[in-house]
Amino acid sequence: MADLITAIGLALVIEGAAFALFPRGVKHMMLAVMAEPSGHLRWSGLFAIVVGCALVWLVRG
Repeated sequence: MADLITAIGLALVIEGAAFALFPRGVKHMMLAVMAEPSGHLRWSGLFAIVVGCALVWLVRG
């Protein structure tokens, strides 16, 4: 459980840094995401899940 909370905290730090350092870039990215079809976003999300699971598996083995 501690690992899950640590991972969520790290995700918040990274996301917060993006908003703090590049607010205009984040706004532009959000507009670009809104223009994408849902299917494309779904496949991108699934790809991110697979890559994330593979990274965790490689590191935590």
